[in-house]
Amino acid sequence: MLLELNISNFIIIEKMKITLDKGFNIITGETGSGKSIVIDALNILLGGRASKDYIRTGCNKAFIEGLFYIDKLESIKSVLDEYGIEFEQDNMLLISREIFSSGKSISRINGRVVTLNMLNKLTKKLVDLHGQHEHQSLLSVENHIELLDSLGKENIKNLVISVKKEFDKLKKLKNRLKEIGIDEMEKERKIDLLKFQLNEIDSAELKFDEEEKIIRELNMLGNAEELLNTVNNIIECINSNDYYKTSLLDQINSVSKNLTKIAKYNNEFKEYNDIIETIYYQLKDISTELRLYQEKIEYDPEKIKLLEERLNLINNLKRKYGNTIEEILNYRDKIAYELEVILNNDKEIESIKKEIFSVEEKLKLICEKLSKERKLIGKQIEEEITKELKALNLKNVKFEVNFEKLDYFTEKGLDKVEFLIATNPGEPLKPLNKVVSGGELSRIMLAIKTILADVDGIPCLVFDEIDTGISGKTAMVVGEKIKNISEFHQVICITHLPQIAVLGDVHFYIEKKEIKGKVVAKISKLSYEERVDEISRLLGGTKITEMTKRLADEMLMVNKKKNKVS
Repeated sequence: MLLELNISNFIIIEKMKITLDKGFNIITGETGSGKSIVIDALNILLGGRASKDYIRTGCNKAFIEGLFYIDKLESIKSVLDEYGIEFEQDNMLLISREIFSSGKSISRINGRVVTLNMLNKLTKKLVDLHGQHEHQSLLSVENHIELLDSLGKENIKNLVISVKKEFDKLKKLKNRLKEIGIDEMEKERKIDLLKFQLNEIDSAELKFDEEEKIIRELNMLGNAEELLNTVNNIIECINSNDYYKTSLLDQINSVSKNLTKIAKYNNEFKEYNDIIETIYYQLKDISTELRLYQEKIEYDPEKIKLLEERLNLINNLKRKYGNTIEEILNYRDKIAYELEVILNNDKEIESIKKEIFSVEEKLKLICEKLSKERKLIGKQIEEEITKELKALNLKNVKFEVNFEKLDYFTEKGLDKVEFLIATNPGEPLKPLNKVVSGGELSRIMLAIKTILADVDGIPCLVFDEIDTGISGKTAMVVGEKIKNISEFHQVICITHLPQIAVLGDVHFYIEKKEIKGKVVAKISKLSYEERVDEISRLLGGTKITEMTKRLADEMLMVNKKKNKVS
């Protein structure tokens, strides 16, 4: 339940703290005093749309905070665990929201910043807000089937779980079929493209290091004349055949002979000679290698053309399939696998189709059982809600739970469920959101909530002037209904009717005051004497007379005695 609501710098609220009771909390006040502003603040705290227009004039931000006591931890534990939010050991949950002048807002749960989706997922399990034109859960057709199922016994709950399980299985199978299944024309186009690409790559017979070799060979062939002349000059220099030229080998040989002559005088000369001899033989080897290389060098225009064509082929493949030969060959392996999958997936497609058929047949049977159970519960709801509505002075009302069979499966089965109503004789049944009268809508909402309050699991219910358009005996009945709900749920009710206000366990009064030239909304918890005055005001309008005070006192005392008896 909501223990405390703190509001700061919100419209005309400068600072307001409301400490609520677990039973029936009544909020009253004159028109325009700020009652609806409190509900607006609560709605924003629960995840409603925020706007900088809500910020009090002259302030940078508005702040709303709610402290909740969670009696049944299992109702929200899964949500908190999903978002990694730690839960306090004292079962307390703190929710806050700041609205900034930039228009942005920040929401927190137990100090952890959360998104609006996260906030809404949690708060819809904590508070249900009902007003004349804002009925979060019951006017949403999507929720009717869930409300219906919640009234069912264990067999309905088990069937709902089974439908969800089989539907998820069916969804996965269809997604897999979509991944591998393509129409025949598209399949043939894909096969042709992959085969063409494979053939183009394979026919090239690429080798990992050939591109570098081709480039080196082209460089050599393109510079054949320069290479021949230079190599020839080097050979001539090392080992010249010209009688008039002294080659390097001849000179080194001469040095070696001289060192040999003087080696008998000093061993160091012998070591020098050994080095010279090594150089001599190395130069001879180099000369031999250069002659062999020289024989390979030739200017061959035809070979150059072939190498350039090969290089162009490789570059063309690189433009299509990868930046390197390695990438091209990796791509080749990838499309080869893809082609194999397409050529061999007919068997898998056939297998999945058979499995889909099997799951659909099983799902159909479970859905039919679930639909049958739902219709039994639907009849029960029709009777109970009609009874409640007649007690609320809608004597000629007709209420119906309408079933429409869908031609496709959903996670909730094959049923579309919608609550329909006709409030006057001769009128056709209409969806709840088509009911025009505010008073009728309020009573319909209350009747449905009376039936569903014990099963929807939401601990706090807020009724924002749900008594609009009713009075007299009907108002008394409405009050009693809300009072009964408050025995098992925390109820916060904004009302303008004394018949309802006297039933509250706690009574708050909101008023506007002018402080330092600014209008400020203030709230106070009323004592018994103050309640007498406020009920008297509700009875007589702006004037409080001795007669209205006596009547107010009598109404409060009657309610007090009823509470003692119960």
